[in-house]
Amino acid sequence: MGFDRLIKKIRETGNPSVVGLDPKLDYIPEYLIQEQTGTGLEKAANVLLAFNKAIIDEIYDIVPAIKPQAAYYEMYGWQGVRTLAETISYAKSKGMFVITDGKRNDIGATMQAYTAAHLGSVTIDGETLTPFGADALTVNGYLGTDGIKPLLETCRAEDKGIFVLVKTSNPSSGEIQDKMLEDAPLYAKMGDLCETWGADTIGEYGYSAVGAVVGATYPEQLKELRIRLPHIFFLVPGYGAQGGGAQGVAGAFDKNGLGGIVNSSRAVMCAYQKEKCDPKEFAKAARREAIRMKEDIRNYISIK
Repeated sequence: MGFDRLIKKIRETGNPSVVGLDPKLDYIPEYLIQEQTGTGLEKAANVLLAFNKAIIDEIYDIVPAIKPQAAYYEMYGWQGVRTLAETISYAKSKGMFVITDGKRNDIGATMQAYTAAHLGSVTIDGETLTPFGADALTVNGYLGTDGIKPLLETCRAEDKGIFVLVKTSNPSSGEIQDKMLEDAPLYAKMGDLCETWGADTIGEYGYSAVGAVVGATYPEQLKELRIRLPHIFFLVPGYGAQGGGAQGVAGAFDKNGLGGIVNSSRAVMCAYQKEKCDPKEFAKAARREAIRMKEDIRNYISIK
């Protein structure tokens, strides 16, 4: 229950980081693009899948999780969405935990449909099928409990998790999230709701199935929320390309070095560009960057 499976992978690898697989054709070496078959959207989808698989092959033994952002696949039509499903399946076959970054939110039957698609299953002609099969999904909680309740039923039944947007990493997040509501900023109140929503899903390590997205670009709020939300596992975007650093993200973790996972996307995917190495080494460059990130974060926390 909760994020126990993810925490066990973090302890196994000694690595509290997740690689965001948010590929665009601009990020992909030209030779790999030329190697793929098809035309148009079909070729683009094939390129993305080849790129993702190569990176997964290099990192699955040292990184506990991937986080594909759905938009980067949807932009290539149904063919791209197929690649999202195939990427999730491939990562899971390698033992990785998968967080789909979709930021979904609605109520009632519509939210049930989103939940079945990304975390649950559907029944067709008496057969139970899994559409995408991610382990966790990012969601927007601003429709309140009506938008979260359908997710919780699946989290309990199928050992899945959600990450609710609480304090996001983007520069303008404070325009809304920092507004005072009674005695605390809105982001803190959203965090309090996460504690309430997940209260009956606490797992072995003390964290519920309801996590929170809290950006690395706001280290003071990150530290504040870690104290305020003792049962909430944090997904921490904003490290690296967005300016967040390892010392700042240390505030996401508890006394055992648990309670959070830090995301890096472009810095890992495009490491070969920064290194200026042979483009055919892109996946190995991604591995080197993943190791560097792990060591950077581990300079400030100790996982027990």
